[in-house]
Amino acid sequence: MAGRWMDFGMFNAHGVPGADALGAAIENMVTGIASPVDSERGLAARLRYLTKTDAGYEAMDRAGIHVSPRTLMAWLAEERTPNGANLNRLDAAYWDLRRRNVATDLKHRLNNDGRGTRVEINPVDQSRVENKHQREVASRNINVRGVWDRAVDAWIDDDVEELDAIWDEIIQDLGSEYDAYSNVSSIGWAA
Repeated sequence: MAGRWMDFGMFNAHGVPGADALGAAIENMVTGIASPVDSERGLAARLRYLTKTDAGYEAMDRAGIHVSPRTLMAWLAEERTPNGANLNRLDAAYWDLRRRNVATDLKHRLNNDGRGTRVEINPVDQSRVENKHQREVASRNINVRGVWDRAVDAWIDDDVEELDAIWDEIIQDLGSEYDAYSNVSSIGWAA
């Protein structure tokens, strides 16, 4: 991590590590079922999605859903409702599978046939920092290429270290100011 600002926040600047902002921005591209898992419609949609493929059963296993086939059939037939813990696990399994299913599309969209994606980087919020301690740092727009496959894979795997390494590669292109963007208030793109 770049981060020579070892005492980040000491003067009340607010922001998040760039790697966290990168992961959050990728996460925001994932859409899915809007109905809550504890609603009849939301539960039914999640169960259909999860039981459609072997990958769905694997996602349920990763989420810790270990019920008998009879119980699962009762859930699908709406004869029984999962308890609160299993509802949370079903929701987690749904989003895990959804993330994995859209990964290929995300890579394609962000790589943009080799042209990359234009990213807006907003520096840390210094509105609460005394003027004498403020640093002049502007929002930046850069075109990011060549890292998106790795970034999406690291996001899926929750690999914060890899996201951090990728963020360092991205901000290297900012020249001597790169370290001022180790922490940011937000990043965004239209892809």
